[in-house]
Amino acid sequence: MMDADLEDGILGPYQDRPRTFPVMRSKSYTPLVLRILMRINVRVLLVLLFLGLGGLVYIGARTSPIILFVFSVCIISFLFAIYLTKWVLAKDEGPPEMVQISEAIRDGAEGFFRTQYGTISKMAFVLALVIFVIYLFRTMSPHQESLGRAASAYITVASFLLGALCSGMAGYVGMWVSVRANVRVSSAARRSAREALQIAVRAGGFSAIIVVGMAVLGVAILYATFYVILGVDTPGSMKVTDLPLVLVGYGFGASFVALFAQLGGGIYTKAADVGADLVGKVEQGIPEDDPRNPAVIADLVGDNVGDCAARGADLFESIAAEIISAMILGGTMAKRCKIEDPTGFILFPLVIHSFDLVISSIGILSIRGTRGAGTLIEDPMAILQRGYSITIVLAVITFGASTRWMLYTEQAPTAWLNFALCGLVGIMTAYAFVYITKYYTDYKHEPVRTLALASSTGHGTNIIAGISLGLESTALPVLVISVAIVSAFWLGHTSGLVDETGVPTGGLFGTAVATMGMLSTAAYVLTMDMFGPIADNAGGIVEMSQQPESVREITDLLDAVGNTTKATTKGFAIGSAALAAFLLFSAYMDEVASFSNTPFNQVDIAIPEVFVGGLLGSMLIFLFSAWACSAVGRTAQEVVNEVRRQFIERPGIMEYKEKPDYGRCVAIVASASLREMIKPGALAIISPIAVGFTFRWLGHFTGHPLLGAKVVASMLMFATVTGILMALFLNTAGGAWDNAKKYIETGALGGKGSDCHKAAITGDTVGDPFKDTAGPSIHVLIKMLATITLVMAPVFL
Repeated sequence: MMDADLEDGILGPYQDRPRTFPVMRSKSYTPLVLRILMRINVRVLLVLLFLGLGGLVYIGARTSPIILFVFSVCIISFLFAIYLTKWVLAKDEGPPEMVQISEAIRDGAEGFFRTQYGTISKMAFVLALVIFVIYLFRTMSPHQESLGRAASAYITVASFLLGALCSGMAGYVGMWVSVRANVRVSSAARRSAREALQIAVRAGGFSAIIVVGMAVLGVAILYATFYVILGVDTPGSMKVTDLPLVLVGYGFGASFVALFAQLGGGIYTKAADVGADLVGKVEQGIPEDDPRNPAVIADLVGDNVGDCAARGADLFESIAAEIISAMILGGTMAKRCKIEDPTGFILFPLVIHSFDLVISSIGILSIRGTRGAGTLIEDPMAILQRGYSITIVLAVITFGASTRWMLYTEQAPTAWLNFALCGLVGIMTAYAFVYITKYYTDYKHEPVRTLALASSTGHGTNIIAGISLGLESTALPVLVISVAIVSAFWLGHTSGLVDETGVPTGGLFGTAVATMGMLSTAAYVLTMDMFGPIADNAGGIVEMSQQPESVREITDLLDAVGNTTKATTKGFAIGSAALAAFLLFSAYMDEVASFSNTPFNQVDIAIPEVFVGGLLGSMLIFLFSAWACSAVGRTAQEVVNEVRRQFIERPGIMEYKEKPDYGRCVAIVASASLREMIKPGALAIISPIAVGFTFRWLGHFTGHPLLGAKVVASMLMFATVTGILMALFLNTAGGAWDNAKKYIETGALGGKGSDCHKAAITGDTVGDPFKDTAGPSIHVLIKMLATITLVMAPVFL
């Protein structure tokens, strides 16, 4: 907490007072794992490291040379990430006032992270116990009979807990780098805009490489370990084509943590942001991130726990879910087509994401600093886009080479070419999503400028224009995703791969390959996403430490670009979530057919109960979104009341004669966000299980044994479709409102402090829970619904 003398002391006029910041540090937080490692002797650590590497080489060699390749690329990419970290941390932190602000943000973020993940881990252990009990008493599928009930239960629970742990670590990595890079970007902005851009990109790149590398390495280690322990492909044991099915727990664990991380972090960041803006900007007329605003530290902490930690966990589970679903579909297709060596089709997703690490690293390194000081010579968005274009070109080359290497089979010699084209469809879809989202959220384009113009006639017209823009923005992405799914399915279907009866079987795998294509540049896209909150924090530190206006102009420009990159990443995440959910849905139908020994390849919504399941799925999305937004609203009300109280009770705050109590606002949003994240999160987990159980018993009494599974399939299908549209609307509308405000702040339409600006702030506060709480949580939700139904499928029969 703050020192009493700074809390109550008279600090003198603004210009005369020393630029110091209250010491808010309590004590530095280091995770338990790191504390244990730091106490171990360096030589012992090196021995353990070599033993670990030796273990990886051993299980890799026992499994497949492809696994060894994946391990090698992941380890090299981790070394590259360490290089990026050392490069970023070698940069100076600037003057003492910047360092003190940064330390306050760091402590707030790490304190909340510790409490939030403590709560999530307790819930994860309870759910793991429930899964264990269910698996001990559930129906066995043919591929699990070789394992036995107990082994199947232990494997699923271990996978679930490992997925949850890795997802949490991905979130921590995202936050760890952002709270250290923000002050270095602020300091660099005093010298050169290009240097500030480069530091923010490389800091985001570190986080992205670690997150993607962990997702790939986690699945690869799990696959290789189970391959060796279970003696896969030996007489009387599990077949390699069935092995990916035991990994679904990993995806569920990752989704579980990502959902609560996104909800808790989103409620925290947007409640603080809304509270700070409504009282600070609108009522008091002070600038954004002004040190007089009691909620400013909570707002800056929120950028890290909401945008960095939560997005790291979100993209981690996206990649994990997509890899596992594609491995399942690859194994299923290889089994149906009687392919002699199915390893290539199963391990293909791991190779694609290994190449993603390589090409994204090249894209990150392509963004260089310049020696020139002052403003940027070119638009930062153009610099980032150029890096993305380099990554896209390399992705096309590596994807084509990978399909020839992994997917060539004598049964259909040209199939690999069809699958390479599927990958190209996915890569083009990703680029289209990024461009469409940029068009609707960047203030260089007409939609945002039209929205800003609507602010000139009042608050109401701003809201109407923002909602209509969000609704319109769903059309193009849906058309793109529709073309992508149909094209990829058709290319796979005509690949020449057929089953014993001559029926083409490559359609679904073609869609899986398109999803891999879309996510083949995931590390670079996540880099652009992490760039946003780091630039936002840097701007806050510059404002709070009263740097010259020219420095704030640089950070404002980077912040506006960061808003666009965050919006484009969300568009990218929705597109990949749509494709991944389609794959997981197909995997669910395959698993139900396997358990029930009856064909299950279509869902008939003309059956009343199945139609009701669809309605419940759509309703779930709306109810979840409502609870997420209302959680932000309630918490923001507490912040608004607290900020108003401080301005009334401490009138000296506005004259810089008294210090605001920043810690009080941090405590309010931290406790409220942890309390509020439970209800929507529990709704997402309990709903599909409750619906499945209810209709299973109804089917039992009415003589329809598959009714529970069919209703859950319908619920999943409708929830996915509704969720994609809702997330597109929420994310784009929120991003557009934010950048319309930023556009006016550049001096357009009256500039800062004008009535037009105040109307734009209202739109921005409405859009805050849309784009940073409800919207991003929905892409996690639709994938978690798919993984939870896959894990619980036997219970619905």
